[in-house]
Amino acid sequence: MRKAYPGLQESTQPHPLIETSIGDLKVVLLGDAHVGKTSLVRRYIDRKFQGSVSTIGASFLLKQWGNYNIAIWDTAGAEKYSGLSSFYCRNAAAAVLTFDLTRYKSIETLRQRYIPLLEVMEQVSVKVVAGTKLDLISNFPRQVAPEEGQQLAAEVNVNQTCRDIIPYFETSSKTGQNVDNVFEFIFEYFFPDRGLRPRCNNKLEDSIVLKKMSKNSYKHKAVCCM
Repeated sequence: MRKAYPGLQESTQPHPLIETSIGDLKVVLLGDAHVGKTSLVRRYIDRKFQGSVSTIGASFLLKQWGNYNIAIWDTAGAEKYSGLSSFYCRNAAAAVLTFDLTRYKSIETLRQRYIPLLEVMEQVSVKVVAGTKLDLISNFPRQVAPEEGQQLAAEVNVNQTCRDIIPYFETSSKTGQNVDNVFEFIFEYFFPDRGLRPRCNNKLEDSIVLKKMSKNSYKHKAVCCM
């Protein structure tokens, strides 16, 4: 269990949806196989890059954040484990929906497999969408436009309390870009005295990579299976 991230203020006002029997907050990571879910959470917890690792079923990590213990469940993305997803989502108050920016099929998997699952999980009140492998788009064609990631985040958070914030981040576990933002957006949402709620007019544009590119710039065919 790691120490609290430097510079964060302690809080004593948890969100009412927090499941205290599992931790002060349960977060579940969902997404297709090989999108980098394990690398993402390990970069945040261990502060270093871990290469491709296949998760069997799910793995559990505990993060100490101020006075709170955050339970983070990293789930397997292989289709053969999809039946276990609802089990691992049980009692989760937040989800991180991950996809590979260089593989369009991975965002389709979110729409086909995981978003319908979360629609019946009413206790999951915040869904952060995270595009992974941002460092690869200099060598591989980007297949998901930033605007499409933003639109997905807006759709799955239509009932979010702070609707003008778009919880979409483009990340690189290799460089660490925006990794902290993914998790600390969630933590600040559930522990409101951290300062997120007063910043509801901000749309996190500093965390969302926006590039002026035509729709024809994105080819929806597989080029990489990392």
